[in-house]
Amino acid sequence: MRAPALYTAAGSLLLTTLAAAPAGGSTTVLPGAAEVRGASVAAVRAAETGITFGACADAADLPGELRCGTVSVPLDYAHPTGKQIRLTVSQVPASHKDPHNSKRRVPRQGSLVFNPGGPGSSGLHYPLLGLLPEWKRIGAAYDLVGYAPRGVSPSAPLSCQDPKRFFKGPSQAPTHPSESYKRERIAQARAYARGCARHAGTSLRFYNSLNNARDLDVVRAALGERRLTFMGSSYGTYFGALYAAMFPGHVRRMVFDAAVDPDPQQVWYRNNLAQSAAFESRWTDFREWVARHDDVYRLGDTAEKVRHSYDRASARLAAEPAGGKVGPAQLQGSFLSAGYYDTYWPHRAQALSDYLEGRPERLIEQTGPRAEDAAAAENSTAVYTAVECNDAPWPTDWKVWDRDNTRLARVAPFETWDNVWMNLPCAYWPAPRQRPLDVRTGPGELPPTLILAAERDAAAPYQGALELQRRLAGSVLVTERDAGTHGIAGGPNRCVNGYLDAYLLEGRVPERRSASCAGRPEPRATLAP
Repeated sequence: MRAPALYTAAGSLLLTTLAAAPAGGSTTVLPGAAEVRGASVAAVRAAETGITFGACADAADLPGELRCGTVSVPLDYAHPTGKQIRLTVSQVPASHKDPHNSKRRVPRQGSLVFNPGGPGSSGLHYPLLGLLPEWKRIGAAYDLVGYAPRGVSPSAPLSCQDPKRFFKGPSQAPTHPSESYKRERIAQARAYARGCARHAGTSLRFYNSLNNARDLDVVRAALGERRLTFMGSSYGTYFGALYAAMFPGHVRRMVFDAAVDPDPQQVWYRNNLAQSAAFESRWTDFREWVARHDDVYRLGDTAEKVRHSYDRASARLAAEPAGGKVGPAQLQGSFLSAGYYDTYWPHRAQALSDYLEGRPERLIEQTGPRAEDAAAAENSTAVYTAVECNDAPWPTDWKVWDRDNTRLARVAPFETWDNVWMNLPCAYWPAPRQRPLDVRTGPGELPPTLILAAERDAAAPYQGALELQRRLAGSVLVTERDAGTHGIAGGPNRCVNGYLDAYLLEGRVPERRSASCAGRPEPRATLAP
């Protein structure tokens, strides 16, 4: 296939780039004994206090038995009795109902805590997954628990700008930006970093992955669990890995779904370069699928012809935005989501086809920013930026960013510059940086852990799963072959779900350190009415 060949070319360039990409930055901070003691103090206090669950704020709009409560955690773990922030936690109690045998009562195994990633995503609605058939066995045995991490609304929400100014559309998305365009985006990145400092003040530095791991231990204690059962997806695998290294004696079972590379040298500048390279491969996968269904979408019978159709739409939107709010950047963002989830492929292909045939309504509906989403999107972006900027040193010289991404964009143009603009505030970040923890556990320090990965995941490239397995002794890797959906637990692949159920329900892992499942079927090419 052309996609692996392209990924190889981009990956080869990436390795050359990274070898010469220093990740300098402002002062770096190492966690000390005070934070270790503070985390212990906070956990003991949470165990004594517990969580009082009651109605959720939006419970009237939700199905099932979702309940909510709060847990207090220190803003700064070096001062555990100082300022506190409240994390909102959600729960659906174990059903005890065996979906295959209505007469059998399933014994409770404790709480299963979930984080969906980000940084900046909320897990408050996660427990509702227990209503789905794929999750019923797990929901019978576990209280399903989600929470909004620090900074994510409503858990002491972080903001960097007025949400009313967050959606800037229509806007451009040049794959080979001019020098004047770069200067404009640099100014925006500087202003955004200043906005984060202005809104958060001295609290800004405390939004980081090490504190997210400490918060997770406080949530464990508040739930009354001696040891944690946890499932993290995407970014959730990173601070889950930090947790495993920081609190190995508190781990019962851990699932890492769509694992992020935890190598300190990769966090976060180099991980984002690797992600941009991987998205080019996934973009090709999508275009090849569309080309195979040219009889349905009429966008071209080769991946190259499909790309020309996309470029034609982008050029047309640059000249005349659809609905006055959808320009090339909005188009690119919409199709980037198809790189995460192939269930989006039919919808995006039909929207593009309709637009080129003079019917823009579907494209506007799928792509255009919605005012009612602005506050949540601004909050999520603020947390994402704060955590990644705080977590590690970043290059502070624009010339490094420009050199590395100009090289990469020659073979991986689809996401490269969009990723730069997303992360560039980290070059001008006003808060001290953490030094990433070197995640490693030795034999016997952890119980077996389970890593799940799609072989062609672009958002969390497969190398991250391999690296995490090397670093966590006793971990087992299950790979969904020739698939690229970001996050595979509890999806349509019965083989993957079989390994997940065996691990969470029985503590069983494959006898060998790795196992594989055939990829899920491709999405069907369909047209909506």
